[in-house]
Order: sequence, then C-alpha cells, then structure tokens
Amino acid sequence: MRKCVGCQEMKGKKEMIRVIRTEEGEFLLDATGKKNGRGAYVCKARACLEKAVKNKGLERSFKQSIPREVYEKLEKEMESLGPE
Repeated sequence: MRKCVGCQEMKGKKEMIRVIRTEEGEFLLDATGKKNGRGAYVCKARACLEKAVKNKGLERSFKQSIPREVYEKLEKEMESLGPE
C-alpha cells in the first residue's frame, strides 16, 4: 500500500503512478514502478496530480522545490497514459 501525495488515500501500487527523481535530478512518471530513483506515488486521476501541485505534496516527498515545467511535463505524460 502506498499513499497518494494528492488525495492522501492509501492504495495498492498497481493503482497508482510513481513519480521518480533520477540521480541526475530529472523527474519522470514511472508507470511500471521499476525504474531507479526516489519515488512518490500519485493516483492515476488528473485531479490527484492537481491536488499534489496545490498542496505541494511532491515538494514534501522529494524535499526540494519543483519547477513548474516539471508539473507540465507530468501532466502531458499522464494524459498520454489515458484517462481513468
């Protein structure tokens, strides 16, 4: 079970998307949950990503500020995964 940084609900790993920070400092969506890097989880719903932005859930998880461009990239990647 993992907690969504947006809605704060506990769900199974397969029901969520992992956001990772690589060693190079790059942020990516990890739909497989297998990539290396520090991770935080967000539900597959766009609303949860918006909540994570609003309540700074990803900033808390990664203990650093996250540029707006990163959020825009994550939103585009989430759209490409399809609506849920």
